[in-house]
Amino acid sequence: QVLLVESGGGLVQTGESLRLSCAASGRTTSNYAMGWFRQAPGKERESVAAISWNGGDTYYTDSVKGRFTISRDNAKNTVYLQMNSPRPEDTAVYYCAADSRSAFINPLLFQRGDYSYWGQGTQVTVSS
Repeated sequence: QVLLVESGGGLVQTGESLRLSCAASGRTTSNYAMGWFRQAPGKERESVAAISWNGGDTYYTDSVKGRFTISRDNAKNTVYLQMNSPRPEDTAVYYCAADSRSAFINPLLFQRGDYSYWGQGTQVTVSS
């Protein structure tokens, strides 16, 4: 079993940067693809970014390309989401998730949000 705990959320203004962290425990996630997802009030969950087991491959939804960066430190069993130039429309609860079935990004599973383990989420609010 894998326990994922997100942190780093909060209230920021447009243009400020924010870094989310996702710490894993219980089992190493170094062999898993990892992803960040978000859900805004009244909206469906959206896939944000994914990273392969060694960070060699990353994938972003179009709305965050060039602004967000996903990375990982397998020695710390932690995944990060650097959010630069956030916008009010980025306001959501952000979730970290692990795909225990693959070390590589499966775009279809990522788009579906079909991942094995999920964190409890961290709120990000961007004010204009």
